[in-house]
Amino acid sequence: MKIVMAIIKPFKLEEVRDALTGIGVHGLTVTEVKGYGRQKGHTEIYRGAEYAVSFLPKLKIEVAVASDLTASVIDAIAGAARTGQIGDGKIFVLPLEKAVRIRTGETDADAL
Repeated sequence: MKIVMAIIKPFKLEEVRDALTGIGVHGLTVTEVKGYGRQKGHTEIYRGAEYAVSFLPKLKIEVAVASDLTASVIDAIAGAARTGQIGDGKIFVLPLEKAVRIRTGETDADAL
């Protein structure tokens, strides 16, 4: 089992969710986060004054999947979240040792 964690632009959430649903992923967790990458933020002009915005708003999506679905999930997220612009995001894959569904007590792949 794996956890696929993706940092994406906020306006791409619905497209990513639809892509994941299309390949059979039934659950995900979304968290609002802020951060920056190589571009180190950007500058904005507000009422004639220039401001440096160091941390850009992003969304973090976490999906727990069976190991054999990992490549499909990565492809789905990358395809749906891609705009071709700087700051499209990143995808990280982490090992998942155990999963337990609290309500039923199911474990591992059955709990997903």
